[in-house]
Amino acid sequence: MRSEVSGSYQEVVDACDFPGLFALLLIVLEWTRPGLPSPLRPICDLRVLDHFIKEARDAEAAMRVCKEECTIAVPLLVPLTRVDFGVWEKKNMEEQAREVQSGLWLLTKAISSLRASVSNSALASHIDVSVQNIASVGQVLRSLSIQDYVPIAGALDTQETWRVSSASDLFQVHINFLRGKVRLLLAKAPVCQQDIS
Repeated sequence: MRSEVSGSYQEVVDACDFPGLFALLLIVLEWTRPGLPSPLRPICDLRVLDHFIKEARDAEAAMRVCKEECTIAVPLLVPLTRVDFGVWEKKNMEEQAREVQSGLWLLTKAISSLRASVSNSALASHIDVSVQNIASVGQVLRSLSIQDYVPIAGALDTQETWRVSSASDLFQVHINFLRGKVRLLLAKAPVCQQDIS
């Protein structure tokens, strides 16, 4: 049964042309898996996150070759991606979740701001997919019973932010944030620590 379900994951990855539906399709696959007493939270399989990281890398590669159209006139505020593991581990789940959600909120604002200045359809598509994927990460957090949190702009911890002045730098931040703090949060979500027999 496990091998059949793992195979179905890959079929979804290969066939899904609309990335915003990717996480939701995996939720359906897990919830309909036979022989289980209760629904699982599919984001516990970090391949969902790996899919989003891959698409962020594709966007970063496209932005790297973009010149004038991808120029950022005013540097954009983004989350820091470095992780001090000693400090991170001392935070409780709620504090970690707020830090991740604040970062996702900043990334959504920054990437959406870039979208307003891009007319090239291929680049615009990468940007739209990135915004959709960030929204999907938010849906995944909710599926793990992590409460929504929208930061107040004036209350952001400035020590946890910095500014970028190029589109490729913005998407590199996006990649590193998903690979770092988002992955750490999802991997340690309480529901993902439960033994599943």
